Amino acid sequence: MQHFHVDHQHSGLSFTVASQMAIQAAKDHAIESPAIIAWHQRGNHQISPRYEGGDAASWWHKYGAGNGGTLEVSVGNAFDFVMMETSGFETVDQLPIRNVRANDGQEYICLTPLLGDASTPIEKVCVPIDEWAANQY
Repeated sequence: MQHFHVDHQHSGLSFTVASQMAIQAAKDHAIESPAIIAWHQRGNHQISPRYEGGDAASWWHKYGAGNGGTLEVSVGNAFDFVMMETSGFETVDQLPIRNVRANDGQEYICLTPLLGDASTPIEKVCVPIDEWAANQY
């Protein structure tokens, strides 16, 4: 895996700014359509993806390298990202899905055609939003 460092001297670097800098660096280093597959925040050892029992200092990197990551981008002394190329993946254009909130406050992603006029989630057509299911807003 190649490694690239982006200098950032200011304190208080946010994840949003750091991830945008990493994506731009990946584009500048021949990744046409980069995506972050794994990341690590050095100060507090936050990582994604998280694995119960995984070492926060290395699990994110192992996951990224083993799942298509080709470039590691470190931003300042705060964040490390493993980037992958996504230009070869097919897209599904507009998915017929929407978010629905249950009475207990839990949000779900639901297939709209199968949901019909229901205003609450239906088990067979909805998936709870959690760390694995992305919010569609």
